[in-house]
Amino acid sequence: MFQTINGGGGDRTGKRKLPAATSNSEENDFGDLNENNGDDCNLLDDKDYDTLANAAMHVVTQNILGQQNVLLIQPYIKWGPKKPKTKPEHQLAEAESLIRTLPNWKVEISLKVPVESMERKTIFGSGKLEELRDLIKQSGSKGKKITCVFISRSMLTYHQKAILEEHFNVPVMDRYSIVVQILRLHATSKEAKLQVALAEIPYIILQMRDIEMLGGAGLKQPRFYLSDQQKMMLKQREKKIQHELEELRLRRKMIRNNRKQKQFPVIAVVGYTNCGKTSLIKALTDEATLQPKDQLFATLDVTAHAGLLPCRLEVLFIDTVGFMSDIPTGLIECFVSTLEDALEADLIIHVQDVSHENWLDQKNHVETTLASLIRDNTNQTDHIMENVINVGNKIDLVPQDQQNFDNLRIISAKTFIGINDLLNEVEEKLLLATKRVKMTFRVPMGGEEMQWLYKNSAVTSSEADGEDSQKILLHVVISNPTLQQFKHRFVQSKK
Repeated sequence: MFQTINGGGGDRTGKRKLPAATSNSEENDFGDLNENNGDDCNLLDDKDYDTLANAAMHVVTQNILGQQNVLLIQPYIKWGPKKPKTKPEHQLAEAESLIRTLPNWKVEISLKVPVESMERKTIFGSGKLEELRDLIKQSGSKGKKITCVFISRSMLTYHQKAILEEHFNVPVMDRYSIVVQILRLHATSKEAKLQVALAEIPYIILQMRDIEMLGGAGLKQPRFYLSDQQKMMLKQREKKIQHELEELRLRRKMIRNNRKQKQFPVIAVVGYTNCGKTSLIKALTDEATLQPKDQLFATLDVTAHAGLLPCRLEVLFIDTVGFMSDIPTGLIECFVSTLEDALEADLIIHVQDVSHENWLDQKNHVETTLASLIRDNTNQTDHIMENVINVGNKIDLVPQDQQNFDNLRIISAKTFIGINDLLNEVEEKLLLATKRVKMTFRVPMGGEEMQWLYKNSAVTSSEADGEDSQKILLHVVISNPTLQQFKHRFVQSKK
């Protein structure tokens, strides 16, 4: 009645119109939590908290939205065991990208500054400190006056910030506070806003704890302390946000279980921030509503997008939050739950921007972080990492004499170079990972078997049976459990 065959074919995306992948319905197989309805987040509207957060981060919302002329300083340790693996030039370039992501912010001056230790109170030596202060004072006469200093370090202590601000007489920010502001601006869904709000709280507590421990010694500006009431307010806020996020996590788990029960294949797309994940999904699914942006952390929500493989099998491509190096643990942990879909996907596509001069370091950072997340949350590191396709994106921006990449599927999501080959590889690995096979069934024309196969498997094509005009040949992709159901219903029951 049936036999296994080798099949394939199909155009680039199948271009079959599928249900929109951004429905909020819990019953929708394509559903996710991308709700543009943050209006019901009354928890996030708290003026007392905003005042406290602004004091800890040394920033207020109007400063973020307004124009800022930035002095960007990339400190780095030149010698010794704490010397970073990433070149300071690459760190500086990434820090500049962070600033460009904030509207109306502009890097007026950028510097690499070697330091002996990141732990000293002023970070820089007295001579360099005076040099930087003079640079800021003279900035107005040589160009636009510096209004903010961004020190590209994971996190500064409150004491370091306060001392540097007294020297520079302008606000000083670190990577944590800059990234949080970017996340605030890009968060549109309820879950994303809650995740960002949760990420702020450990930072505020650490900053205020630093003041209490050091007592603000040597500082001319007023000292801030957390009152018992403020500490209670932070604890209550953290608890409420965690409760809200847990409810959303359970809902997301229910959606995942629904997909699993219906054997819906899931492909997670991961990668370093701004590597082209959304652009690739748009190329693979032909979804017109996707609008990729050339900025860091453009995607904060995990969204699901329906697509077809060449064999006509319906799948979901999951767009995920981008990775980034030198991000404090507090920020990473807050977005672990949004990566649960990736950790439980049938296949992972790791997108890498091969046009970036630091792409190898970015690749290693994603792999290390992903393996750590998998190990801490699933204990299936080897199994999941085996089902990863490494994709080198933006090949159209790489000179031909430099296009030598091993163990990468080279593509351009913008010009569609290599998209067909990638889809074929995705199909091959997904069928293997989900234990699906391509088969041909000879069934009665218009019969119950034919209707059942169209409903429960992916029918890639059909043709008339040359030996029996009452029969039809259906070429399908089917999972082993579904095949066993077919046998039980239509083969064994007829014996």
